Amino acid sequence: MNKNTICLWYNKDAEEAARFYAGVFPDSAVGAVHRAPSDFPGGKKDAVLIVEFTVCGIPCLGLNGGDAFKQSEAFSFQIATDDQAETDRYWNAIIDNGGTPSACGWCKDKWGLSWQITPRVLSEAMSKGGDVAKRAFEVMMTMGKIDVARIEAAVRGEAGPA
Repeated sequence: MNKNTICLWYNKDAEEAARFYAGVFPDSAVGAVHRAPSDFPGGKKDAVLIVEFTVCGIPCLGLNGGDAFKQSEAFSFQIATDDQAETDRYWNAIIDNGGTPSACGWCKDKWGLSWQITPRVLSEAMSKGGDVAKRAFEVMMTMGKIDVARIEAAVRGEAGPA
């Protein structure tokens, strides 16, 4: 077991979620699936209890703990993308699988987990600071899914908020 592993709480669909993530994101896989040795709050003996998986190389545990707790934006995966095609692929995979779009590159999967699909050009612009960061930030604030061409134009000083 890793020294540090992210544990994500699911109602009852940790295995489905892990298999979805493994099918969408690189360097992702489903490992061991552990079944409950006896009944537990929110589940029965032999139900899937814990799923070991990785998302983009990050070790995770999915815990089927019942409906006592919900996901929130206080935790999210941030996925760095290299271009619009990669941004679209991840964003659309999440949305098309029952997820919901949000603002500024954020979306939620159907299990309520938040994702930031963030093109590197945006992160690089923000790290430059000053006017470049201000222009990129202002145009980003008008977006749901990030439009790489509009961020690039803002970085060059050619575009403002839509």
